[in-house]
Amino acid sequence: MSKTPLSLLLLLPALAGAAQLTELETRWLTAGLPALNYARQELGLPLDITVQPQAGPNDVPLALGFEDGRCKLVLSMRGNPAAESVLDGVPEAQRAILIEAMTAHEIGHCWRYVHHQWHMLPAGFVEAGQQRASSADLLEQARIQRATQREEGYADLLALSWTARRHPAQYTQVYRWMRQVRQPAAGGSHDTTAWLQLAADRAVFSSSSPLFEQVSMLWSKGLFSSD
Repeated sequence: MSKTPLSLLLLLPALAGAAQLTELETRWLTAGLPALNYARQELGLPLDITVQPQAGPNDVPLALGFEDGRCKLVLSMRGNPAAESVLDGVPEAQRAILIEAMTAHEIGHCWRYVHHQWHMLPAGFVEAGQQRASSADLLEQARIQRATQREEGYADLLALSWTARRHPAQYTQVYRWMRQVRQPAAGGSHDTTAWLQLAADRAVFSSSSPLFEQVSMLWSKGLFSSD
């Protein structure tokens, strides 16, 4: 275990009396601290951090859950040998910016949830086309997959918009890594190609309008090609 930095204790008072963070957990939270500070101090999002004592077999290292109107950023790194597999091949010196982007991605999820937009389409949009399946359960699964895909697209754009604004020189690195990570998900609930292809050029986030306004506009544009 490593000593929890004061910066994390100030942001997350609940950790003060808890077990110390591991070196890996500290490194990830420290890398994501700018996005966490923005979420809590500037956006006022109700965000808590949960450290799982033991990761499950299918847990990802960083995920977001919701409980009692609050967002729960969940770290599942203990007992998880694949905790950093998403960063395989990335030099150590370049990992912090990607972890920060992942944290911003989760903040995008939290913002949608807190503002009662989770799994909701923008005003004026409706589900298009007819889907058929052998059972109502399969139709419901397909609906949830589409809704999840949209949320992942929104959060990916938020991560890229955050990077464009805070780390413009590293935008291309983050974008290329994100395309690589999303490639195996082609056709699935985490296939965000329809949105990522709109953000290949950092210039799409060059407007002075608020961060979430830019993201929402580009996300809506991607909806036309995602369904």
